[in-house]
Amino acid sequence: MFLGEFTHTIDSKGRLTIPSKFRALIATGLVVTRGFDQNLMVFPIDGWMDLAYRIAGQPLADEDMRMFRRRVFSGAADLFLDRQGRILIPEYLRDFADINNEVVIAGLFNYFELWNIEKWQTVRDVIENTGNSDRWEDLGV
Repeated sequence: MFLGEFTHTIDSKGRLTIPSKFRALIATGLVVTRGFDQNLMVFPIDGWMDLAYRIAGQPLADEDMRMFRRRVFSGAADLFLDRQGRILIPEYLRDFADINNEVVIAGLFNYFELWNIEKWQTVRDVIENTGNSDRWEDLGV
């Protein structure tokens, strides 16, 4: 599982070192795609395939679903770790997420996100200033 928050630097070629504790979970491959909040979502290949088949199983006649499919699949890149535990993030994805120097890697259990550090700080401020107690209650906690 992907847990924790890490700050790493992306190099001038677009390579990002993945935290060592995440590497075994993505050793067979991963997919990076556009996130919902001008971030990137990174899925291990198994999790991606499950999600992709669920999306592909939706009706093509549904215009909103076609738009969603275009967003998810055309914006995706399948990648592998290099020997140093890095991935090469395509330029179009780096541009989308405004990632160019420091990157926050945020674990979200079955996937992780990549964030521009300033944008992540804004999201984190919201997270920390919102109790979300109703979410805990929904879970019976």
